Amino acid sequence: MSLSSILKSAICAVAIAFLSTADAQARLPAIGAIAPDFTLHSNLGKNLKLSEYRGQVVLINFWATWCGPCREELPQLERQRARYQRGGFVLLGVSVDDNPRAAQEMAHRLGVQFPVLFDAGKQVSGRYDIDAMPSTLLIDRGGVVRYLHRGYRSGVEQEYDVKVRELLRQ
Repeated sequence: MSLSSILKSAICAVAIAFLSTADAQARLPAIGAIAPDFTLHSNLGKNLKLSEYRGQVVLINFWATWCGPCREELPQLERQRARYQRGGFVLLGVSVDDNPRAAQEMAHRLGVQFPVLFDAGKQVSGRYDIDAMPSTLLIDRGGVVRYLHRGYRSGVEQEYDVKVRELLRQ
């Protein structure tokens, strides 16, 4: 093998490693990074696009009907939506269920009034590297991810309150 061939192989290997790392990093909901934009169909009957909410504080909650902790958390999140919506706060629930109708029915039963977006194909949750249910991201007015919480435990909504108030003041 010639030196030229070895160099070409090495350059290709480095490029592939760089692209794989860049792709993985682009998927991660890294604190301090711009939240990847997405568009999903919603229970409002229309598509909603994350970037349309720039200028507002956005909480995105990934959930599923089969997730017991999600059923506990959704009513808590609804209370936060009602408390902060006039101050420029938006809450988006992203259901990863295969059956959007089941997600819509559960949200209705739980009294959820915030938009529920349907990610049945798991494209957005995959792009955000969601590996736990529920998972919650808080995004500032500039579209930057400022907080990430995976899972649910009673009382975590107080942490959300502190973070939301902080971002609404900025």
